[in-house]
Amino acid sequence: MNDIEHSEGEAPTDFRCGYVALAGRPNVGKSTLLNALIGVRLSIVSHRPQTTRHRILGISTKPEGQILYVDTPGMHRGGKRAMNRSINRTARAAITEVDLAVQVIEAGRWTDEDAAMYAAISEQKDLPKLLAINKVDLQKDKAAMLPFVAGLMETHAFDDVYYVSALKSKGLDGLEKGILKRLPQQPAVYGEDEITDRSERFLAAELVREQLMLRLDQELPYATTVEIEGFADRPDGVAEVHAVIWVERDGQKAIVIGAGGAQLKAIGSSARKAMEHLFERKVFLKLWVKVREGWADDENLLKRFGYE
Repeated sequence: MNDIEHSEGEAPTDFRCGYVALAGRPNVGKSTLLNALIGVRLSIVSHRPQTTRHRILGISTKPEGQILYVDTPGMHRGGKRAMNRSINRTARAAITEVDLAVQVIEAGRWTDEDAAMYAAISEQKDLPKLLAINKVDLQKDKAAMLPFVAGLMETHAFDDVYYVSALKSKGLDGLEKGILKRLPQQPAVYGEDEITDRSERFLAAELVREQLMLRLDQELPYATTVEIEGFADRPDGVAEVHAVIWVERDGQKAIVIGAGGAQLKAIGSSARKAMEHLFERKVFLKLWVKVREGWADDENLLKRFGYE
């Protein structure tokens, strides 16, 4: 019997639960950190900045509490398209709905984008703020970071600082403890076996988009989005997924498909395997590539494609 769900029993009196924003500029490793903290590859990851476009909730349940991590998109500075504005709205809205914010930065770097994110977090009065310095494993001279961190803590109102490597899962226990002790004492919101509030339909689209980010060159991944047109479990237990990759021009469509359909086949094969791993069942994935000029500037289309 689950002793942390509302309907199944009462949580311990010191049980803590709350929402925590993982905030930061693009490409500092927020999604990798989320995946490491919950122990599941939930949020898509690539080497490209601005991979995350949506708010992703990752749930970590432990005997002492439940942490509801919100992976936020990086703030897009200078983006003039409707999609960029939508992503910025999502990032800002996520910060207003949490009990605590963890600003993730890269070891040894504090940029104008980091400063802009700190300013956005600081607009929420009395919101606890932790600083997570990621990629410390890449710093050969650890002592050189001390003056950098001391300067940041002196000029910014962070409650504490933690050194982590999301990629190598280092320093996460300390960060989790620092988070938990600052969350409100209250029962769990989700069951102990739940890892997200997102549907498999949404996650399927993200896993296809991840392959676009990984496999396509230059700016093309940013001109694509994915729409799931069909998602159903067949009688044989296989999840059948029909997905459309939207691009803005015919030339982009040709690149996504590739010579003899090779690129599209590779995208589909890798995305299907990732779905099977996450959904824990066989998947039949069918992909199409379609052109819709200016989709990233069309507010109605953005809503249809799931942008907030």
